[in-house]
Amino acid sequence: MLKKIIITLYVATALFLMGFTPQNNQHNSQEEPIEMTWEVLANISKSMKVMANYSNTIKESLHGKKIKISGYVIPIDSKSYVLSKNMYSHCFFCSTSAGIETIMGIQFKNKPPRLKTDTFITLEGTFFYNDKNKDDWTFYVQNAVITNKK
Repeated sequence: MLKKIIITLYVATALFLMGFTPQNNQHNSQEEPIEMTWEVLANISKSMKVMANYSNTIKESLHGKKIKISGYVIPIDSKSYVLSKNMYSHCFFCSTSAGIETIMGIQFKNKPPRLKTDTFITLEGTFFYNDKNKDDWTFYVQNAVITNKK
């Protein structure tokens, strides 16, 4: 009889405590962006040189995820920009010490705003890893929205 009472209390306590566990329902349909840093991109770039199949790991872990990243704007032409870790004078195009991990192509969600060279911005968007077209940017921010501009 004592065993039945203990089991009943155990089950009742478990059911009571389950009522306090957070539910993963549609309360938060907005996905929080991953804080992307230039160091993460540098590690990705180094790993790609060491392991030929690392692009699959990138695709599984970051590709298509919402990210947040800050950097300097560099205009490519009148309609397209890249986000750079460094200012224009030290960027991928001008410096021999900067690699592909220091720039990301930007594809804005809406019409691209007019941005001046070396404007420091923070973007939120979807991370895209390009392993198909070697004549294009390796990393992209797609559906980008400016969340902070200095």
